[in-house]
Amino acid sequence: MGGRFSYRRIYEDTPPSQDGRRVLVDRLWPRGMSKERAHLDEWLRDVAPSDDLRRWYHHDPQLFADFRDRYIAELEDAGHRPAVEHLRSLAARDKVTLLTATKDLDHSEAAVLAHWLDSVGTTSG
Repeated sequence: MGGRFSYRRIYEDTPPSQDGRRVLVDRLWPRGMSKERAHLDEWLRDVAPSDDLRRWYHHDPQLFADFRDRYIAELEDAGHRPAVEHLRSLAARDKVTLLTATKDLDHSEAAVLAHWLDSVGTTSG
């Protein structure tokens, strides 16, 4: 995972010092996770997939390619622009680790978001 963005599960016990800014990108707060244990810099719900998309996908790996395309389309719409620009501004100053509660990390919105942000760069186009 090269680039300014990485991703990991929020349930990992000790946040590595190399995480940089730690940003939760899930729409819902992770079950059983206290705010103290999360070691978050912020919770950016507005960059998460819409409720409709999240419910449709339901973390089914067979739907991942379609989910990725639909989520990227959402990220490119005006409603997500402020949150995306905020992440880009954070990455211009430091590494950013996107956190999720999802068990299947490689088929998560955090993975899609990290790869997409690294591919489009840290400045708006």
